[in-house]
Amino acid sequence: MFEGATALSLDTKGRLAIPARHRESLLAAAEGSLVLTAHPHRCLLLYPAPAWQPIRDQILKASSLDPRAAPIKRVLVGNARTEELDSAGRILVAPELREYAQLEKTVYLVGMGSHFEIWSEAAWKQQNDLAAEVMSSGELPGCFGDLVL
Repeated sequence: MFEGATALSLDTKGRLAIPARHRESLLAAAEGSLVLTAHPHRCLLLYPAPAWQPIRDQILKASSLDPRAAPIKRVLVGNARTEELDSAGRILVAPELREYAQLEKTVYLVGMGSHFEIWSEAAWKQQNDLAAEVMSSGELPGCFGDLVL
């Protein structure tokens, strides 16, 4: 299970070094293959390929003629790239994906259980601000109705 947020630097070639604390478990779960794709919220998703496959299959079941489903399908599946970690534990983030998520030098790798989200520094700050706003409003989504911290 991947959790925690880590500030990382993209190198000049767009490579992102996966922290050592996640590398072994990510490689074990990935069975040699990772999938990097765009998320409609303007972050990137990094999945071990076996975890991505059932999600991809579910997305592909949506009709391409449904005007609400088609754009989501295009973003998630259309941007998906199979990647591997290099010998230094880095993953290449394609220029198109870096542009989509507005990734610059500092990015945040955020563990989300079965996968990671990759956020720009500004967007990650915005997500934290949004969460604080929702929490302070007292109107939590129904799935958090019984949450006790």
